[in-house]
Amino acid sequence: MATVQKVQTTLSDKLASLPAKPGCYIYKNDKGEVLYVGKAVNLHNRVRSYFQKGAQLHPRTQRLVASVRDMEWIITDTEVEALILECTLIKKYRPFYNIRLRDDKSYPYVCVTTSEIYPRVFFTRRPHLKPDGNRYFGPYTDVRAVRDTLRTVRRIFGVQSCTHRFTGAEKMRPCLYYHLGQCLGPCTGELPPEEYRKAVDQVMMLFEGRQDEILERMNKSMEEAAENLQFERAAAMRDRIKAIQRLAQRQKVFTVEQVDQDIVGIALEGGDAVAHVFFIRAGRLVGRDNFVLDSGDDESPAEILSQFLKQYYEGAAAIPSEILLPEEPADREAILTWLGEKRGKPVRLSVPQRGEKKRLVSMVVENAQTSLEQLKKRGATGRSRSENAVLELGDALDMEVPPVRIECFDISNLQGGYTVASMTVFENGTPAKSQYRHFRIKTVEGQDDFASMREVIGRRLARAKQGDERFSDRPDLMIIDGGKGQLSAALEAVHAAEEEGLTVVSLAKREEEIFVPDRPLPIRLDKRSQALHLVQHIRDEAHRFAITYHRRLRGKGSLKSELDNVPGIGQVRRRELIKHFGSVAQLRDATLEDIAAAPSMNATAAQRLYEHLHGEDIEHKPEPIPS
Repeated sequence: MATVQKVQTTLSDKLASLPAKPGCYIYKNDKGEVLYVGKAVNLHNRVRSYFQKGAQLHPRTQRLVASVRDMEWIITDTEVEALILECTLIKKYRPFYNIRLRDDKSYPYVCVTTSEIYPRVFFTRRPHLKPDGNRYFGPYTDVRAVRDTLRTVRRIFGVQSCTHRFTGAEKMRPCLYYHLGQCLGPCTGELPPEEYRKAVDQVMMLFEGRQDEILERMNKSMEEAAENLQFERAAAMRDRIKAIQRLAQRQKVFTVEQVDQDIVGIALEGGDAVAHVFFIRAGRLVGRDNFVLDSGDDESPAEILSQFLKQYYEGAAAIPSEILLPEEPADREAILTWLGEKRGKPVRLSVPQRGEKKRLVSMVVENAQTSLEQLKKRGATGRSRSENAVLELGDALDMEVPPVRIECFDISNLQGGYTVASMTVFENGTPAKSQYRHFRIKTVEGQDDFASMREVIGRRLARAKQGDERFSDRPDLMIIDGGKGQLSAALEAVHAAEEEGLTVVSLAKREEEIFVPDRPLPIRLDKRSQALHLVQHIRDEAHRFAITYHRRLRGKGSLKSELDNVPGIGQVRRRELIKHFGSVAQLRDATLEDIAAAPSMNATAAQRLYEHLHGEDIEHKPEPIPS
């Protein structure tokens, strides 16, 4: 079990007391901010090597060592435990000097709840990283294709599309999908679990890439039905066969081996790095994606590849049996052991030297190189670019240290209604979208941007003092969208919270002026400077995020008022309709069948709501939906 070494008196004392054991070390600056997280098989030898006189260090590493004022270490039992801990700490602190995945992506998976009596099949972006008894298929990168596939799969095999967890004891009124023959109807209480499970097994075979087996079975069933003069059943089987064949054509056969593989390619140039991953499942290409990495120009390709593998698979729900790589990563054996433990089965890390696998890896590397060239042309890569913008901004604001973490706040309202605020976060000059936050203004009536800003800043700082982990990271710089008035309101909240040393500025949109406390004149950054582009990007993100939330609230509010006077639409149905459709426009565009299929609705209520929404536009009332 890991143990944390407590603070010694000085840095030299800590260096002298380093244990010769595996673990992680954490470098901090004079503010206590984490600069770097590393792992070592032998903490004593590894950490001391940074601080030896005459050590040949890269200039960037020299800057790191010069900034270190404190450090901690965590002892682990094994190197694999240290690797896992390193991934967790890098994800938590996002240190400036570590190699990091810049992309904070959540991938779509298909979940089959095999732990339930009547399994459900649905789209998810939050797979359980620990075993939960269910099956996950993916990752996929084309969200629309995944949703289209799910709709087709439900129609073909009749698995339920609702979210209810049936146990067989329920007996409910079937929905429209049952009457249309697109659901086997576990809600009826008459469907044996074994029969339903056969359909689910076929769904899983489809996602495993075993279409040929399914088609063979269906062709046999179709021929038997035709021989027995069951022509309607044979025609239905024929239509299902065609639908499955169309699905199979979407997935390109990539390799004759029926195996699950990830193929990784890395492209490097200076301090820029791009990684590509192709996802092969049962020999078919199901998706691919690329990642931009923040790295320094002193890291070796093997180290960058190692860090990518650790950070990418740390959050992956599915690990294939084989991962093809362009070269051997650093910490290969530790990574291999760790991946095997996560998967529950052995994993192969292969660096092919010839043949088909070598060709595939070369193709993925070529894709990564093409992406890197395109990104460089657009100026979208380069940790150095974002670093320079942060350094420029720190210099312009006379800050002692660069603003590694920047938070920006914006207020959005419409004639005083639905006043909301947004908090966007940039770390090391790039968006940290997982840390964006929304606020609904609670204490201000009417349109008062100053009071609203005072409330939001006060709530943000109060949440941090209360120990809320979502607000635990202290910003180096707060940017307020607005002029002197908004800045004064924010400063009042900062002083009330007794937050000393927090740098707060405001950005006025008209002249792109930065107002700084205790300065009579605003700062005007050079229009060609990277610092100006950075603050504009931050401000625009805050505005976009606030507007998006504001529109969503307005849509839900107008939908609620639209439903208030519809006969048969009570509080429960109103809440379910708001959740299901989201806005009046989407509800009005929905067909009568879509409304009837919504949660808690029936044919009669759907008919009344449809007529209410369309009014005199309905020339001929549709026939009631069969209940």
